[in-house]
Formats: sequence, structure tokens, C-alpha cells
Amino acid sequence: MLPTKEQVKNARQLLRAFLRPTRLVSAERIGRDSDTQLHLKLETDLPTASFKPRGAIYALMKNVEQRSIKGVVAASTGNHGAAVAYAARLAKLPATIFLPESPNPIKRARIVALAATVKEVKAISQSLADEAAAFAQEHDYYFLNDASDEFVPVGTATIAAEILDELPAVDAIIVPMGDTALIRGLAAEAKRRDPEINIIGVQAEQAPSYFRSWHADRVVTTETCDTMADGLATCVPLESNVREIRELVDEVCLVSEDELLQGIRTLLFEEHLVAEAAGAAATAAYLQNPSAYAGRTVVSLVTGSNIPHELLQKAVNSRQY
Repeated sequence: MLPTKEQVKNARQLLRAFLRPTRLVSAERIGRDSDTQLHLKLETDLPTASFKPRGAIYALMKNVEQRSIKGVVAASTGNHGAAVAYAARLAKLPATIFLPESPNPIKRARIVALAATVKEVKAISQSLADEAAAFAQEHDYYFLNDASDEFVPVGTATIAAEILDELPAVDAIIVPMGDTALIRGLAAEAKRRDPEINIIGVQAEQAPSYFRSWHADRVVTTETCDTMADGLATCVPLESNVREIRELVDEVCLVSEDELLQGIRTLLFEEHLVAEAAGAAATAAYLQNPSAYAGRTVVSLVTGSNIPHELLQKAVNSRQY
């Protein structure tokens, strides 16, 4: 299931028609106190303002190559849904996106603007995916499941390819970890190029299912995943994903809700970058212990900027002077 060199090359060629490489910028102000050569990979540059179009476009276009598709459906807290809606528009296909009740309004608005049908259901995590899968079966749609689709990690692997093309000597990459498609693809390509690169996964304290599963080397579910970082809100890990992150990921850490706010705030005030909570999770993890990265070259992913206005205001108001 892990992306191969040939697949990543194919993904880069395919995505080049739709996406530009995202910026890799030096974060001198954040890294200055620990003498870290810190860089930020700005996935917020992409359409829909998150990394998700890489996997969604690649997965949908590869399926369109292989078979006739009537439409596409996805279950999402928002960013994956917007990416699927964007990919569907490129492929001239109808899209239906299942969201939890009262979703992130910024993300919902993006999906609606892309002419996808939105269905809000009183469900979370696996039950939301079950609703989408049932709809796909009933309507003969392609269910583009972010957590289990074989092509999505190939799309996310292109992030590592871009990083290492531009900055070959990287010691560590810090990656937010929700359903793990991002970190599995990125880590596979990074480790293929340089097995010594340290891959660090980050989950929210209030949604720690993959963190616990990684440590236990088995699936560990959680009853709830109530975090402001909706992009990291997973409760039911997939066994195959747990096996792969155990193979590829060197460290996994948790960040608190206050630390997520600090990550949002630091990116805003120090680097003038807007990030949602999940998008700031890697920065939050770095800020837990900057001295641990002293003297190293580190890349921290900024994976999304679709933050509700109220949460951005909360982050600003909680600034410590």
C-alpha cells in the first residue's frame, strides 16, 4: 500500500497540470531561540487552502482513467470534502460530501462554493464514513475515503518530494496526523530518499487514537475526539494504517488545546501566516521543546488555513504578553 518511486513520479506529473508546488519558507523568528534551521512547508498555498487536493485529485483522476464513474462521495470534517469537491469539478463529475452536524463554517462554505451537495449528519468518525459508503453504494458513486484509499498517500508523498528537491539535507519533518494518509505518504517518500530522516507525527491530546495505537502497536480506539483541530479528529484507527505508521514514523507526540492556540498565534504574529488548528499542530509540537531541535534542519508542515473567525479571535486574545 505504500507509494513506490514510480507512483510518486506519476503523481507529480499528473498533479503538475492542476497544482503548483507549495512554498518552503525559512521560519527564522520561530527557530531563532534554539538555533534551529526551521522551515515551513506552506500547504495552505493550494486550492481550498489545505494539503488535501494532492490526494483527492490524484485518486479521482486515476480512478477516472481506469473505469467509468458517475460521481464521487466523501466523508469529511471539511478539508477533504472541499478537496474532493474541487477534484470533482476538474473531472466534471457531481460530488456529495457528508459532514458532521455544525461543521467548520469556512470549510462548509468552500464545499458549497464548489457546487458539491452537502449532507450534514449526526455522526462522527467511522459512522460518518459508513453513511457516505452507503450513499456511494446506493448511487453507484466512487467513495473517496481519505483514510483507506490506496491513491491518496501517493498524492501526499509529493510533499516530501518537493521538500527534498529544494532542501536535500533535512534532519526532521514534523507532520500533523489525523487519518494518517498525509504522514504515510510523506514518510514513505522521505524515508525512500533518506532513511535517516526523522518523521514526527502530531495528534491532539483530545483525539489521541493513532498516538495510542502507535505506542501500543495495535488499534486503540477512543470514544470521543473532541478537539478544535477538526482535521485531526479520528476515533477509530484502521489496522493497516497503524502497521504503516509503526514502520515509518519515528516519534509521535500530543499537543493540548492551549498549545494548538499557541501554534496558531505564533504563526500569525511571528510569521504572518494564518493556520487552522490542525494546520498549526506541527508548529505547536515544535514549540513544546525547541531545544530538542537545536542545530538541526527541520521542516514543519502548515497543512491548512480554514480557521473559523471565532477561533482565530480566541487565539489572538489568548496571547501571553
